Amino acid sequence: MAEPTENKIAQMARLQQLYKQSMLTRELYHAAIKGLGLDPGAVFELQGQHIEQQVNVAGSYYDHRQIVVEPGASAETLRQAYLHRLAQQTRRLPLAGIDPKAAGDESSGELQLAAVYTALMTNRYIDSLERGMVVGQLRTDEIATGIVERASVLDVLNNEARLVLLGDPGSGKSTFVNFVALCLAGEALGYAEANLQTLTAPLPQEDEHRPDDKPQPQPWEHGALLPVRIVLRDLTARGLPDPGKSAGSDMLWKFIVGELGDTLAEFAPHLKQELLERGGLILLDGLDEVLDAHNCREQVKQAVNGFADCFPRCRFLVTSRTYAYQRQDWKLDGFAEAGLSPFTPGQIRRFVSSWYAHMAALRDMNPEDAQGRAALLQTAIERSERLRELAERPLLLTLMASLHAWRGGSLPEKREELYADAVDLLLDKWESPKVVRDAEGKVLVRQPSLAEWLNVDRNVVCAELNRLAYEAHKDQPQLVGTADVVQERLVSALMQVANNPEVKPARLVEYIRDRAGLLAARGEGVYTFPHRTFQEYLAACHLTDYGFPDDVADLLRADPQRWREAALLAAAKASRGTTSAAWNMAEALCFRDPPVVGQTGSLSSADCWGALLAAQVLLENERERLRQVSERNKPKLERIRLWQRAIVECGWLPPVDRALAGEALAILGDDRDFDELITIPTGQFLMGEEGGGAFGPQHELTLPKFKIGKYPVTNAQYLCFIRETGQKWDWGNGKRAEKANQPVVVVSWHEARAYCEWVTRVWQTGGKIGKNEIARLPSEAEWEKAARGTPAQSSLWSQPAAEKQEKRVYLCGDEWDDIRCNNIELGLNDTCVVGMFPNGASPYGCLDMVGNAWEWTISLWGENWGRPKFKYPYKFDDGRENLAAGDKVLRVLRGGAFNFSRDLWRCAFRRRLGPDNRDKDLGFRVVVSRAPG
Repeated sequence: MAEPTENKIAQMARLQQLYKQSMLTRELYHAAIKGLGLDPGAVFELQGQHIEQQVNVAGSYYDHRQIVVEPGASAETLRQAYLHRLAQQTRRLPLAGIDPKAAGDESSGELQLAAVYTALMTNRYIDSLERGMVVGQLRTDEIATGIVERASVLDVLNNEARLVLLGDPGSGKSTFVNFVALCLAGEALGYAEANLQTLTAPLPQEDEHRPDDKPQPQPWEHGALLPVRIVLRDLTARGLPDPGKSAGSDMLWKFIVGELGDTLAEFAPHLKQELLERGGLILLDGLDEVLDAHNCREQVKQAVNGFADCFPRCRFLVTSRTYAYQRQDWKLDGFAEAGLSPFTPGQIRRFVSSWYAHMAALRDMNPEDAQGRAALLQTAIERSERLRELAERPLLLTLMASLHAWRGGSLPEKREELYADAVDLLLDKWESPKVVRDAEGKVLVRQPSLAEWLNVDRNVVCAELNRLAYEAHKDQPQLVGTADVVQERLVSALMQVANNPEVKPARLVEYIRDRAGLLAARGEGVYTFPHRTFQEYLAACHLTDYGFPDDVADLLRADPQRWREAALLAAAKASRGTTSAAWNMAEALCFRDPPVVGQTGSLSSADCWGALLAAQVLLENERERLRQVSERNKPKLERIRLWQRAIVECGWLPPVDRALAGEALAILGDDRDFDELITIPTGQFLMGEEGGGAFGPQHELTLPKFKIGKYPVTNAQYLCFIRETGQKWDWGNGKRAEKANQPVVVVSWHEARAYCEWVTRVWQTGGKIGKNEIARLPSEAEWEKAARGTPAQSSLWSQPAAEKQEKRVYLCGDEWDDIRCNNIELGLNDTCVVGMFPNGASPYGCLDMVGNAWEWTISLWGENWGRPKFKYPYKFDDGRENLAAGDKVLRVLRGGAFNFSRDLWRCAFRRRLGPDNRDKDLGFRVVVSRAPG
C-alpha cells in the first residue's frame, strides 16, 4: 500500500475524530476513507504504531510494526487494537512460507490465509427432531430416523452454540480457527480481504461440468462477534493451578487477561463487559495437545465448562484430534461434536486455483500462466491415486502446492519423497543464513547458517536432528501430537558435533531461539517439530541408517501404533536405492505362517500387526512389480497374502486396520468363493416388528427352500459381467484393484436384475445350479429370513427361543454392537472388504447382511414416499413382487449401509427408492430358487 500524503493524513485524522464523536456512522466512515484511496483496515494499521525495524528478505523490504496504545484510550480504540493484533496473529497461512520463491516476492514474507482458504466440510449424524431441521427438505423416513448430514463446518458452527470440531492431524482444525478469528476481526476493522463476506463465501462446486447458476453463501447469522482465540497448550503451560487442585471458573478468564499483556491491559474490563452483555466467539484450539500429566486435562475441562457457564451469551468452538476425544470422561458438557471430512475433488480444485491466483498476485505472474500451472497440478492430482490421497489432507495439499510452484510444475508421487522435499524446505528455512538490512539496504546483521556457524557439514546437522526426532518419538508418553524437545537436549546434541570453539551453549540458545521451520520454540526452553508427520519422517531417516530392517521391525511389532508410520517411511526411504529393501523389511515383519483357522492358541498380536505392515510395505514400494516376483520372494508374498485373508476372515485387528488388510488381499489375490450360496430351508419365521408402523405388525410367514449368496455381489464379480456383456458401468472407483472384494455399488435395480439374468446363464452352463433354477434378487421376505433366522437357531439365547426371536431387533441380537458391521459409528466412511465381520454373520452364516451397502429386493413399496401400499402381513399374491410394475413404483431395499445409523439396521427396517436410482451405497446379493412355472 502506498504511504498516504500529508494532506490525506490530515483528512483521515478529521474523519476519525468525527467517527469517534459519533457524527459519522461506521459505514460512512469506511466509505470516506475508501474515497481517499485508502483501506480502512490499513488506515488503522498505520495509526498508533511505530516501525521497530525494516527487514529485507530476498530483496523485498517489510516493516515490523508494534501497536502503541496511549494511556486512557477509549474502549473502541482498545477494541480495535485488540482485533488488529488478533488479525496479525491469524492472517498468515501456517507452513505456507516454505516456498523460498514465494517468500522472496511477498511484502510480508508470508502467504495470506484469506487468499487461499478453502471451506472445510463435515459429516455427522443429525437427529433431525432435536435439530429442528426444515421438514420439507427431508423425506419421511429420514425425518423419523435422522440422517447423515454433510455440511460446511461454518454451517454447523452457525447452528451449534457449543461445538467440538474433530479431525485428524493436518485436517485444517487450527486453520479454521484462525480463519474465523481473522474474518470476524477483519469485519470489525473494515478489511477488504477478510470479513463476513469472505467467511460465508459459497462452497466449492463438486461437479465442474454442471456449475450452479446461483451458488449460495454459507450461513452465518451471528454478525461480527468479538473473537477470543486461545491456544490450549499455552494455557496448560502458563495458566493452570498446581497439580491436584481444581480449576475454578475464573481460571480461563485470568489467562485471557494475562495474554492481553501490558499494552492492552486496559481492554480487560471492556472485553469482559462485551462478552457478558453481547457475547462473543470463544475459540479454544488444540484440546488434544493438553498433556494428561498431573491431571491437566481434567483441569482444562473444568476451566472450559466453568467459563462457558459464566459467559452464557458466548458461543464456543473447541478443536481436538478425533481419537484424543473418544474417552467419555474427557468430553465437554453440553458440547455438540462434528468431524472434519477429507477434501473432496471440488475443494482440492478450489484450493489449487486460489493458491496460484495468489501466487500470480505476489509474483506479478501472468494470470493465464498461473491458472495454466494450477490446471497442471489439478491434473497431476486427479491422475494419481497416491497424490489424490495426499491431497485430501489440507496440510499435505498446501505442501504439494508449494513444492509444485517451487519446482516449476512437477511433483514427487511417493509420500516419502514428498515428505523428504518438504523437510528440505523446512530445514532450509530453519538452518539458512539470516540477513537484516536497514532502510537503505545496508546490512545490519548477517547470521550465518547453522552448519556454517558450527563448522560442520549440513548432513551432520541433519543426522543429529534425525536422532533427536527418533529419541523424542520413542520417549513421547502420548501417541498424539508432536513431542517436546527440551532445550538442553537440543543444545547438547548440536554442541557435540560443533567444530567451532566460539560456539557456546548460551549463544547457541540465542541463535536457534527465534528461528522457525523444521524446529520451532513452543515455550520457554521447549522446541518441537511443526507436525507429527515430520517427527515421524525424521525418526524414519534415523532408523534407515541404524538397524534397518530388523530393529525397525522389532519396534513396529512391539508397539505398532507408535511406529507404523515411521516404519513405512523407513522402508520407502531404503527402497529408493534397491528393490530388495522392501522385501527384506517385509520378511522381518512377517516371518511366521498364519495359524490354522480355529487353532489360534499361538496367535500373537505382534504377528498380526507385522503381517499387515508387511503387506503395506510391499504395496507402497513394489506394487507395480508384484506380477513379476522372483522365485526367492514368492513364498514370502504367499505367506503375507494368507495372513491378510486370515485377518479378514477371523476378524483380527481393529476394523479400520482389518479393512486395510482386505484392500491388500484384493491386490495380492482374494481366492475366497464369492459365488458361494447358503441354503435357507423351508419353514416358518417371524417377519416384521411389533409397533413398527411400516415395519409391522410382526407375523409368522412360511417360505419354501431357497439359496442366497453368502456375500453381496462384489466389484470383481460385477466387472466380469461388464466385460462379458459390454454393459456400461459409470462408477470407475469400483474398478480399482483394492476395491475388487468390496460390494459393488452405484447399481440400479434394473442393472442388478441384468446381472442376475447373466449369472443364471453362467451358473447353469457351469453346473453350479440346475437347468430349472434361476438366480434373481431376493424378495424382502427372503432377505429378512436369511438375516433374522428362526427360533430353532437360538440355542444360545437365555430366554425361550420363540420369545427371544420375536424381540430380536438387530441381526446380532437385541443390543446394538457397532463393531459387528460397517456402519457410520465405526467411521470407515466407505464400503469395505466383504466378510470382515465374522461375528456379524446371520444365524445361517450369511455375511454383510447389515452394513456396507443397501441391497435391492424385488419387492414393491408403492408409488409414494409415505405409508407403503404393500403392508403387512406379507402376502405373496397381492402384486408386491410384480417385476413389470414400471419405474414409478418404489422398490424396497434392506440391510443398511456404511453411511447410515443403527436405527436403520434393524432386521425389519424397509428403505424404498425408485428402480433407476444409483448411489455409492446401493448394492445387491442374489437368491437362487426354482424357475417359475
